[in-house]
Amino acid sequence: MAVISRMDFLRGALKGRKESVRPPWAADPRTFAALCDGCGHCMRACKPAIIVAGRGGWPEMDFLRGACTFCGDCVAACPTGALSQIKKSLVAPWTLVPEIDSACLAKQGVVCRTCGDRCEPRAITFRLALGGVARPTADAADCTGCGECVAACPVQAISLASAETAYSEPRTSDKRGALA
Repeated sequence: MAVISRMDFLRGALKGRKESVRPPWAADPRTFAALCDGCGHCMRACKPAIIVAGRGGWPEMDFLRGACTFCGDCVAACPTGALSQIKKSLVAPWTLVPEIDSACLAKQGVVCRTCGDRCEPRAITFRLALGGVARPTADAADCTGCGECVAACPVQAISLASAETAYSEPRTSDKRGALA
């Protein structure tokens, strides 16, 4: 059971608050906090309008609004360097992977493949279950972290988390390296 703060409870975040996801190509958290002045340029530049003002007015991603296209407009609009043009050309925007919780329809025995159908790089696949419904698995190596699966999930059972901290329980993988 997740421990939630009083503020999370009052805001209706009954699952607890996860660390917010900063826009693509953001500096490391400490540098980002020092550089970002909350000007909102990145939010206004975001065509899919998925960069929103989070706590403290700092930009964060809201994947329930849609997916990131990695166009780089937010990076180009950032006057402080909190989102780095140099970093954009050298590395992936982030290492996010989907977390699929127990509210997932497929995990409840209902046939649903919406997340897999919407996943362009095919990072979410479905493993057949003997005598049951195929269950989703996420392949961290193929996931771009765009958030399309989050927006598409009809029961909001998917969230994105850093690949390093995404799985709090022991993971299993098949011979292709897909996470279960």
